[in-house]
Amino acid sequence: MKKNVLQLIFACLFCLSFIGLMNAQTKKKPNIIMVISDDTGWGDLGVYGGGVGRGMPTPNLDRMAKEGMQFWSFYGQPSCTPGRAAMITGRIPNRSGMTTVAFQGQGGGLPAAEWTLASVLKKANYKTYFSGKWHLGEADYAMPIAHGFDKMQNVVLYHLNAYTYCFPSWNPDMAPEISAFIKKSTKGILEGEAGKPARDTGPVTEENIAELDINMVDNNLKQLDEYGKSKDPFFMCINFAKNHQPNLPSKQFAGKSPAKSKYGDAVVEMDYNVGRIMDKIRSLGIADNTIVIYTVDNGAWQDVHPDAGYTPFRGSKGTDREGGSRVPAIAWWPGQIEAGSVSHDIVGGLDLMATFAALAGVELPKNDREGKPMVFDSYDMSNVLFKKGKPLRDRWFYFTENELSPGAVRIGKWKAVFNTRGDNGAQAGSDTPGQQLGWRGDQTYIATVPAVYDLWQDPQERYDLFMNSFTEKTWTMVVFDQVIMELMKTYAATPPRPQQSGSYGGPMEIGRYRTIEQAKQLLNSKELTLPPLSVDPKQ
Repeated sequence: MKKNVLQLIFACLFCLSFIGLMNAQTKKKPNIIMVISDDTGWGDLGVYGGGVGRGMPTPNLDRMAKEGMQFWSFYGQPSCTPGRAAMITGRIPNRSGMTTVAFQGQGGGLPAAEWTLASVLKKANYKTYFSGKWHLGEADYAMPIAHGFDKMQNVVLYHLNAYTYCFPSWNPDMAPEISAFIKKSTKGILEGEAGKPARDTGPVTEENIAELDINMVDNNLKQLDEYGKSKDPFFMCINFAKNHQPNLPSKQFAGKSPAKSKYGDAVVEMDYNVGRIMDKIRSLGIADNTIVIYTVDNGAWQDVHPDAGYTPFRGSKGTDREGGSRVPAIAWWPGQIEAGSVSHDIVGGLDLMATFAALAGVELPKNDREGKPMVFDSYDMSNVLFKKGKPLRDRWFYFTENELSPGAVRIGKWKAVFNTRGDNGAQAGSDTPGQQLGWRGDQTYIATVPAVYDLWQDPQERYDLFMNSFTEKTWTMVVFDQVIMELMKTYAATPPRPQQSGSYGGPMEIGRYRTIEQAKQLLNSKELTLPPLSVDPKQ
C-alpha cells in the first residue's frame, strides 16, 4: 500500500515538474524567423487550392501548414512598400508616410523616428538579421542597419522590375543618356553591419537577379549555423525578391515546373528555398524554440497576368477589394502551435509587432525613437496562435496610396467599400482585365453610402446588401461610422508623417489653384504665413 502511495506521489511530482518545464519553455524568448515572399497569390500554394493543381507544387510550404497553423483571413496591404512598412512597424502605412512604391533616385525612406520589429526586439537582447527585398527607401537613415538590424545581406531596395529598366534585352529603345541616368541612380545589392555604411556589392544583372534568392538563402543558412551555436535569441527577417514581376527563375528551376511558365518556375523555386530554411532549423535542433511566420506583402498583381499569382477574390493588388490585401499566411512552432490547425480570425501583417514583442516579453513603446507620442495599430495574435482565448482584433482598414480615411472597412463578417477602383477589371470570373481597369484604374468613390458585403456568404464581394429586394443592411453604417471616427481621432492626436515617396495626387485644376491663391491672400491679409512645404525627410 505504502509503495503504491509513494509511486502516486512521485508520479504527481513528475507531472508537476513536467508542467513547470513546459510553462518555462513557453516563457523563454523564442527565436523568431519571418519569411516574406513578394506578390505571391492567395491561391498559389497547395494548401490554398493551388500547388500541383496549378502546375507549381509547394510541398515545403504545404508541410509547414500541416505542422502549424494556416490563416484564411490574413491581411497585408495593397502594394509592396505599404505592406512591408506595416509589417516592420506595426503601424498603418499612412502613419509612417510609407504609403506608396518608391523608385530609384527618389531618396528618403522609412523615417528614423519609427520603431521596427528589430529595434523593439533589441530591447529584449535579440540578435537581428535582415536579407532580401527592403523597398523602404534608399537613404542611409532608412537602411535596415539603421533600424535595429545588426546585419544585412543580399539586400535590394526596389521592386524587381526596376532593375530590368536598363537591360538592353528588355528596353532596347531606351536612349543612352536615360539609361546612364537610371544606372547611376540605382543602388546594387547591398550588405552591411549596424554602425557602418552599407556596402554596394555590385550592379544588378539579369543573371544575378535570377540567382538572387538562391544566393540569399545560402547566406541565410550560414547565419542560422552561427545563431544555432549561440544561447541568445535571434530574429531573422528573410524577404524573397520573387514572385514579383518579372519572374526570372534560377537556372536550376527555369522550365522545371509542370506549368512550364516563369511564374510557376519561380513559385517552385521559392518553395524550395523555404524548405532549405526549414530543414536547417530542424537539423540544428532549435525547432522547439523557434517560431516561423510565412506571409506575403500584398495581394496578387492581376494586372500583369500571366506573370502573376492567382486570387479568387475580387480586385487586385492596388485596390481596396479583398484581392488587394488578403494574403496567404502560415505560422509554425512545434509543440506550441497545434499542428494542422486553421484560423479564420481577422489578423494581418500589422499584428506581428505586438505578437513578437509579447513573445519577447517587452512592451511596445509609447513614444517614437525621438520621444514624440505615437500610435501602434498592432494586436497581439497570441490568443489566436495558441488557442488561449478570443482574438483581440475584430476589424480591418483598407487603404490605397493617398487615403487617410479608409477606402474600405471590415468588421467581423461585414465589409463596407467606398473606393471602387479596379471593379471593372481584375475580378474573379472576368475577361482578361485591361491595365487601366486594375491598380492603374480610376480611384472612384461610391455616392453617399458604401456597398456592404457579407464576407462569409459572399467572399468575392459580388452582392451589395446595403439595400436590395431581399434585405437591407443600412444599420451597419452605425457601426462602420463609429470605428472610422475612432480611427480619425487618432490622427488628430498623432498626425501622420509626410509621405516618403511621390504619387499622383490628382490634377491641379484652375479652380483648385484659385482656391489656394485665395487662401494665401486671406492669410496675408491677417498677417499670417503658411509653414514651408519642405520638411525633414527623417521625421
